[in-house]
Amino acid sequence: MERTKFEELQVYQLAEKLADKIWNIVEEWNQFSKDTVGKQIVRAADSIGANIAEGNGRYSFQDNQRFVKIARGSLYETRHWLRRAYVRHLLTNEQVNKLKPIIDELSPKLNAYLNYLESAAKKQSTKHNEKNNQQPTTNN
Repeated sequence: MERTKFEELQVYQLAEKLADKIWNIVEEWNQFSKDTVGKQIVRAADSIGANIAEGNGRYSFQDNQRFVKIARGSLYETRHWLRRAYVRHLLTNEQVNKLKPIIDELSPKLNAYLNYLESAAKKQSTKHNEKNNQQPTTNN
């Protein structure tokens, strides 16, 4: 089964972009904010890309799907922490306006990637079943 390198996946590249932008923002916060919200949001954002990468390195489409679902959960967690940071006046409107388009693009791309993996898993399963159901012919 041939796979595309995860670094070439648009969904992975967006995850990296989001994580790097969040890192750069959090770096400027005071120590208390970094230790509380900052560490949580950076871990959640980094986890998106990490899970896409790990899933891509797994043997089966089903394993890959599981890690993409975890990545999606990490994106939701990132959204949570961004909301908390905004409410606590750690994020400016300008920063939110830079992050929002990335998140708005990343979310459907994660779902599309998951749908692709589900479709690929079904095709693989169908091919496997067809192969196993072929009965050898005998000469009588």
